[in-house]
Amino acid sequence: MTNVWMLAALWLGLALIATLLSIWLRVATALSEIVVGTVAQLFIGALIGGAVLGTDESWIKFLSGTGAIVLTFLAGAELDPTVFRSKWKEASAIGLIGFFAPFFGCAAVAYYWLGWNSQASWLTGVALSTTSVAVVYAVMLEFGLNKTDYGKTVLAACFINDLGTVLALGFIFSPFTMKTLIFFGVSIVVFAILPWLTPRFFKRYGDRPSELEAKYLLLILFALGALASWADSEAVLPAYVIGMVLAGTVGKDHALIRRLRTLTFGLLTPFYFIRAGSFVSVPALIAAPAAFFVLFLAKMATKFVGVYPVTKLYKSPKKEAMYTTLLMSTGLTFGSISALFGLSHGVIDQTQYSYLVATVIGSAVIPTLIANAFFLPHHLLRSQNAAGMEIPEPGAEVARLSKSK
Repeated sequence: MTNVWMLAALWLGLALIATLLSIWLRVATALSEIVVGTVAQLFIGALIGGAVLGTDESWIKFLSGTGAIVLTFLAGAELDPTVFRSKWKEASAIGLIGFFAPFFGCAAVAYYWLGWNSQASWLTGVALSTTSVAVVYAVMLEFGLNKTDYGKTVLAACFINDLGTVLALGFIFSPFTMKTLIFFGVSIVVFAILPWLTPRFFKRYGDRPSELEAKYLLLILFALGALASWADSEAVLPAYVIGMVLAGTVGKDHALIRRLRTLTFGLLTPFYFIRAGSFVSVPALIAAPAAFFVLFLAKMATKFVGVYPVTKLYKSPKKEAMYTTLLMSTGLTFGSISALFGLSHGVIDQTQYSYLVATVIGSAVIPTLIANAFFLPHHLLRSQNAAGMEIPEPGAEVARLSKSK
């Protein structure tokens, strides 16, 4: 067990370094964890050996997979059903075009320009079609936009966008067999029962020190994840839908969500994101940087061509339209999940994986910086202030959340 504890200490040490970097640089923790994983594998692998990080250890794979599942569930649970019902047309239009434009555009660029095979090209389209709910949500919290109808509509569009990504990943890369039919049949029944069963079960047996709610949710996530894996699909796929169908119940229990976030961000997701970053081949990126720039420009261009005209169709002012488009151009969690899925299942090789993850990281940082520097809708913040609502200083809310985690 000595090696296990030493390896655990190493990974948590890397996670702590990544968290400090995210606080100092004011970037998403997931982003810093991916970068730390890449750098750690590069230097530790060069100095001592690539096996030192133990990325193929079964318990690290388990914690990494659990982190991806619970994080995906939390993303779905953040959906605001009330706002979605009132703004469903606009949110759906932005979210759908935000998925389809880069999905087809980036797949075509990978196939015709980079010369990748059809499976790798479709995986590229899936990975680069995403919008980072984590990044967008952090930006909304930082400036108080999450309290506005505008901010809630953008967040709802992000969920629609990522739902398309989740479904595409499942339908394209999962073989359609009798197992698939059983998986879909059981999932539909569970999705229908959960909104009725969960609040009644929690009301009768919940709110105890034994954390029954967390055990109940993890049981469902693991059970459907196992069923998805049995059907040759991906365990994270049902987790997102479970989060969405429980958004009206679990999503409103802020104490429960906070406890789940503590478990997820404190222990689980560092293993997922650091492991994902450790698979990035820096030598491959240095040897051929053109592929990274081509993929990055393809994602940005297709998002702009798709999203911006739709925002104008719904009569968004120019600044809000640009801000929405730039935020919808971000990518992180589902992009890295899709890329790691492709690498794990032999759809792409490590070099292609490195290009995709580098593109995902770039799309998490660059559009956000441009959006906040030049297109932040200050008039929405002023209207909130005039209404007597407290507007946090930039970074204050993110820092508070970081401390709470």
